[in-house]
Amino acid sequence: MQDRIKQPMRRLFTYLGNYKNSLWSSSIYAVLNKIFDLFPPIITAWTIDAVSGETPAFISNIFGFEGAKEAIIFLAILTFVVFGLESFFEWLFQRGFMRLAQNVQHDLRLQAYDHLQKREVAFFEEQRTGNLMSILNDDINQLERFLNTSFWEILHQITLFLFAGISLWLVSPKLTLVGIAPIPFIIIGSILYQRIIAPHYKKIREAVGMLSSRLENNIGGIMVVKSFTAEKFEKQRVEDISQDYRDANFGAIGISTLYSPLIRIFITIGFVGGLTWGAFMIINDTGEITLGALAFFAMMVQRLLWPVTRLGRIFDEFERARASIRRVFGLMDAPSNIVEKENAFVPDKLNGAIELDNVSFAYDTAIPILQNIDLKIAPKTSIGIAGPTGAGKTTLIKLFLRLYDTSKGNIIIDGKNIKDFNLKALRENIALVSQDVYLFHGTVRENIAYSMPHLKDDEIIDASKKAALHDFIISLPNGYNSIVGERGIKLSGGQRQRLSIARAILKNAPILILDEATSAVDTETEKAIQRNLDELSEGKTTIIIAHRLSTIRKADKIIVLNNGLIAEEGKHQDLIEQNGIYADLWKVQLGEAS
Repeated sequence: MQDRIKQPMRRLFTYLGNYKNSLWSSSIYAVLNKIFDLFPPIITAWTIDAVSGETPAFISNIFGFEGAKEAIIFLAILTFVVFGLESFFEWLFQRGFMRLAQNVQHDLRLQAYDHLQKREVAFFEEQRTGNLMSILNDDINQLERFLNTSFWEILHQITLFLFAGISLWLVSPKLTLVGIAPIPFIIIGSILYQRIIAPHYKKIREAVGMLSSRLENNIGGIMVVKSFTAEKFEKQRVEDISQDYRDANFGAIGISTLYSPLIRIFITIGFVGGLTWGAFMIINDTGEITLGALAFFAMMVQRLLWPVTRLGRIFDEFERARASIRRVFGLMDAPSNIVEKENAFVPDKLNGAIELDNVSFAYDTAIPILQNIDLKIAPKTSIGIAGPTGAGKTTLIKLFLRLYDTSKGNIIIDGKNIKDFNLKALRENIALVSQDVYLFHGTVRENIAYSMPHLKDDEIIDASKKAALHDFIISLPNGYNSIVGERGIKLSGGQRQRLSIARAILKNAPILILDEATSAVDTETEKAIQRNLDELSEGKTTIIIAHRLSTIRKADKIIVLNNGLIAEEGKHQDLIEQNGIYADLWKVQLGEAS
C-alpha cells in the first residue's frame, strides 16, 4: 500500500502546511541561532587584529574606537551579546520544533487511526496486526524524531554553508576556493550514500513490522503456546524474525559507518591546504591577508567542513523518515472497499423489516459462500439460521452489518438498500452477540458498558442480571471494578459470552443478532439466559444463528443453509416432519435437547 506514495517527503511538507506558523517561526529562530553561533570566529579575528594594532575599520569608523583597549572592551561586550542571543534563539527554536513534532505526531497518529477504523473488515484479515501497530507507533515516532532534530539540523547546515561561504569569500577568495574544494565531492558522496542506504531502511521498516506482528501474535496467544508447550518453537520463530531485523540493520550499519571516515579525508585536504597557503601568505608578507583573517579562516573552515561529517547521520534520519512517511501516508491513502454514499440515509430508528434479494457472496471469487439467497424477515419477528459448519451462517451476519458488501444482489432494510445507509446509523440499529467475544483490558463495568460510559450502575446491573452474569460478578473481589485481563483472559468462555449479551441488552437496538450466543454456557445457564433473551427480543427483529438447535426451536421461522443455499425453511416442527437436514441435526442433538 505504501508503494503508491512516490514523493513521500514532499507529501510530508505539504502536510506540515497545516502548521505553517509554527514551522516558519521555529525555522527562522534556528537560522538566527546558527548565525549568532558563527560570530565567535569573526570576533576572534577582530580581537587578534586589534591586538596587532590593526583595529577593524568598521569598529573605528562606526563606534570611533581608535585604541586597542577600547576595541577589545567593545568586542568583549559584543561577545556576551552574541552568546546571549545565540542561547535565546536556541531556546526558541528547540522549544518550537519540539512542540511542532509533538503536535504533528499526535494529529497524524489520530488521523491514521481514524482512517484505519473506517477500513473494511477484509483489510484487517489481510494485514498483520503487528505491522499496523508498527506504522501507528514506530513510523510516526520516526517522523517525530526527524522534526525534532534532523529538520533543524538541515536548516543549520544550509545557514552554515551560506554564511560561512560568503564571509570566507570576503576575507580571501583564493583561500576559500581551496578550503571548500572538497565540498562537491562530499555532496556527491552524500547523494550516492543516500541512494545506497535507502533500500536498507525500507527492509528495516518491513522487518520491524514482521517482528511486531510475531510478538503480538505470540503474546496474544500465550495460552495456546503454553498448552502446547511450544515455548521453544515460538522462541525460534521470534529469533528468526529478529535475526532478519538485525541483518537488515547490519547492512545499513556497514554503509553508514564507512561514510564519515571517508568524508573526513576530503575535509582534511581542504583544511590543511587552505591553512598552509594562508600561512605562507603572511610569512611572505603579501598583504593579502592579516593574522586575524588567517585565524578567522582556520576557525570558520573547521566550522564549515567538520559539520559536513554529520550529513551521514542527517541522511540516515532523512531516509528513515522517508521510509516511515511512505508507510504512514500509504496507509492513510488506501481507499476502503466499503464506501458510504454522500448524504447517506440516517434513520431515527429502524422498524426491522429485512429482505435479501438474490444475494450471493464470496471471499474468494472461486469459492462461493452464499448463492442466490432470497429471504424476507418480517419486522419484530425472530428467525433462526441453522446448518452445518461452513454453510455461510456467520457470513450472512457480516453482510447485515455491512462489514462486507454482497458480490451480487441487495440487502434491504425497511425498504431501503443498506448501501444507502449511513454506516454508523446502520450499525447503531443492530446489536450483535458474537460467538467470538472480544473483551478489552479494563474493568467488568467498562466492558459491559462499552462505548456507553454515561450509563448508570443500576442499568448495568439490570443488564447483567438478565444475562445471568450478576451473581458471578459480585463474587469477584472487586465486583464490577474487577479487571478482566487482556482479551478477557481472566473470564471463562461462558462468562465472556454472557458479558457480551449484557452489552447487547444495554444497546437496545431494534435488530438483534445472536451468533451462537449461548454456545459456551451450560444447559442450565442457557435456560436462564434464554428466558431473558425472549424478553429482550420482544418487539425486535431477532436473527439467531445456532448449532445448538434448542436455541432456535421457538423462532417464528427457521432457515437451514447448506453449501451457501437455503436448503429448508419453516417452523421447528415443520422441519422435523420434513425429515431433511434439520431433522438429522435435531436427532444428533436430541439427547441434549431433552
